[in-house]
Amino acid sequence: MSKRTPLIAGNWKMNKTATEGTDLVKALVAAVGTESAVQIVLCPPFTALSAVSAVAEGTHLAVGAQNMHDKPNGAFTGEVSAAMLRDLHVTHVILGHSERRSIFGEDDAFINRKVNAALAASLKPILCVGELLAEREAGTTKEVVRRQVELGLAGVPAGKSDQVIIAYEPVWAIGTGKTATPAMAQEVHAFIRSLLVSQFGAEAAGRIRILYGGSMKPDNADALLAEQDIDGGLIGGASLEAKSFVELVTSAAKSLTR
Repeated sequence: MSKRTPLIAGNWKMNKTATEGTDLVKALVAAVGTESAVQIVLCPPFTALSAVSAVAEGTHLAVGAQNMHDKPNGAFTGEVSAAMLRDLHVTHVILGHSERRSIFGEDDAFINRKVNAALAASLKPILCVGELLAEREAGTTKEVVRRQVELGLAGVPAGKSDQVIIAYEPVWAIGTGKTATPAMAQEVHAFIRSLLVSQFGAEAAGRIRILYGGSMKPDNADALLAEQDIDGGLIGGASLEAKSFVELVTSAAKSLTR
């Protein structure tokens, strides 16, 4: 792996009440709260953001949200704005997750507006991209990823490119027990890096972290994180239990010594 600071982000999805989340974060603070070699971001549900932020304050754990609306306010029942997240000391936000795209019908244009709104509010967007099983089998992985990256980052100023994080999530490997081999994952990560070079230049692209989001777990993390362009993980199931999440942070720290 490169010497970019590795990032391990936990996407809790629709799991953990505020009380449960507080207990988990207390365990993580005790284990990795002073870890400085790896950036750690916890993304609980909206209802737990305030509680998690309170426990994480003063530690090296950052807090992210799982989604946001692109508008600053208005008649958007059930939605949350960037300013609302900032008010809860949130620093990151996951955008364009495959579940938002497939279940809730979010398209590249809407996701792009969110990315630019997040950057305008000094939030760091974690832009998710990745192909479905049918798209991989059809040989269109790179076509799909190119579209999602280029349209998702349209209009992003070069000066803010280092605030952007990309997460490659092969949709067919999420919660299915299937995982892309390290070589398969690296191939797509390297391709994403090439797209970033085209958009922002080699120097800026070299600073952008690209996370792997296809069921990274303690038993495959070392191999994945050893790849040149895999800069960390966007973790689902393994982020819901302190032991497994801490093991992933440890793997990310070890990758810096290779």
